[in-house]
Amino acid sequence: MKIAARSSTWVECGRWLRSCLVVLVVAGLLPCFGVEEEKNALDASFQATVDRLKTRSFGEKAEAARAIARHPHPRTLLVLTALLDAELYTERKTGRVVVARGLDGGGFNIRDAVTGEELGQVGRRGARKISVNNRLRGLLRGLIAGIRLDDEDPDDRIAAAEAIADGADSSMREVLDARLRVESDPEVIVAINTALVVFDLDADDENIRLRAIRASASNLDGRVREKLTGISNDPIASEAIQEAARETLESIEATVARYKTIETVFFGLSLGSVLVLAAIGLSITFGVMGVINMAHGELIMLGAYTTYVVQTLFPGALEYSLLIAVPAAFAVSGLVGIGIERGIFRFLYGRPLETLLASFGVSLVLQQAVRSIFSPLNRSVATPEWMSGSFELLDGLSMTFNRLYILIFAGLIFAALVLVLQRTRLGLEVRAVTQNRSMARAMGIRSARVDALTFGLGAGIAGVAGVALSQLTNVGPNLGQGYIVDSFMVVVFGGVGNLWGTLVAGLSLGVANKFLEPYAGAVVAKVLVLVFIILFIQWRPRGLFPQKGRAAEN
Repeated sequence: MKIAARSSTWVECGRWLRSCLVVLVVAGLLPCFGVEEEKNALDASFQATVDRLKTRSFGEKAEAARAIARHPHPRTLLVLTALLDAELYTERKTGRVVVARGLDGGGFNIRDAVTGEELGQVGRRGARKISVNNRLRGLLRGLIAGIRLDDEDPDDRIAAAEAIADGADSSMREVLDARLRVESDPEVIVAINTALVVFDLDADDENIRLRAIRASASNLDGRVREKLTGISNDPIASEAIQEAARETLESIEATVARYKTIETVFFGLSLGSVLVLAAIGLSITFGVMGVINMAHGELIMLGAYTTYVVQTLFPGALEYSLLIAVPAAFAVSGLVGIGIERGIFRFLYGRPLETLLASFGVSLVLQQAVRSIFSPLNRSVATPEWMSGSFELLDGLSMTFNRLYILIFAGLIFAALVLVLQRTRLGLEVRAVTQNRSMARAMGIRSARVDALTFGLGAGIAGVAGVALSQLTNVGPNLGQGYIVDSFMVVVFGGVGNLWGTLVAGLSLGVANKFLEPYAGAVVAKVLVLVFIILFIQWRPRGLFPQKGRAAEN
């Protein structure tokens, strides 16, 4: 009896455990069934919304697109993008909406637009495109941008806000307002506010339009200016609206003019810094030795080709290539310059016309040597990432990194050269020879050595200028020919052998060129500058900052 009772007890326990297990399994499966049921309901709702696109009316398609954009289905963005890219079709056999990709041999590879299920391939007549017009495309871009306003990348959110403004769909205003309440990035906030202003400029309420017009006084966005121009010439708008738009446009144009002036000065200074780099070496050699070196441009060219060679030898070190190229170009051009001075110019001192002819011959030899080694074709030198692009100081005012770095680089080279000439023994000897060569020799200075080192220094700086120029233009055998005349103009205008004169003259001529170019063109601007220098040296034959010393006076 005890054994039977005990057996009955174990049976009851087993039944109880099975019941508990069944309850647990059912309880665990119920959420899955609930999730699956919810997913099926979401797909069915989305399917019904997408099916609304199967109409010939573009107005009904636009309403369907708005409904799709509001739907919480995860494939919302994909369907809208496919519709914008003309990849949304209806399968003729079943009538379902599909995403179709063209095949090379004709026909389509189709996928269900709602579920993403792969449906295989159909012929060219097996699917019919859901057509869109330009107005619907603009709406779709705005709807897609509205979805992308929640992207993590601020740049994508800015692009989305701009796309909504371009779409001009006033129904997206609510989306912008909602995003603006939670947005923290200042640049994204500016983009959203600009889009809101664009919408308000088209508002029916005159008070809203007036507020938007007045709020646009400092807005340089192209869409805002286009809207204001249209309002100022709109015969339907009231006189108050037109007058406010004209006043705002005048304010914007004044701001744009100021910014253009600042940009012109910046571009002029960057051009001037290049002229300073190109002319500063010529100023030293011309001032010390009285040599008219027509091969100075080719020394600049050698520096540019050195940059190209460095990037070719170290393709994986592009970001550091310029740091390697600067000393390399200085060494290459400097050694070539010393070779030219020792082999040719030292026999021609005191005969400037003969140095001009000899150096012209050297320039032809160097050009042909480069053509033989690198071919006559131009070579492109890559720009490191840290020198690419631009930065925006203010809305509508930006500066390119490459010109800014070249301007800074020219200042550093100039400062280093001043230190060399003012604080070193070589600089003291160079200044002595420049002011009075005979007296310097009488004091024991080896003028021949000073001449060689000075020419090498000037040639090396020309090579460094070539590194800078390689970031602004293509590198070719004729690169230096475009700067030799400008270099001589800078030297003559500033004062032969005077570094500060070269700096002031280079920057001044660069700014003057940039201010003249919009009115006279690039070629005529150079001619006008040349005429000015000719007239100037009639008044001051020795330039802005003439040399001092007994030899100079004589």
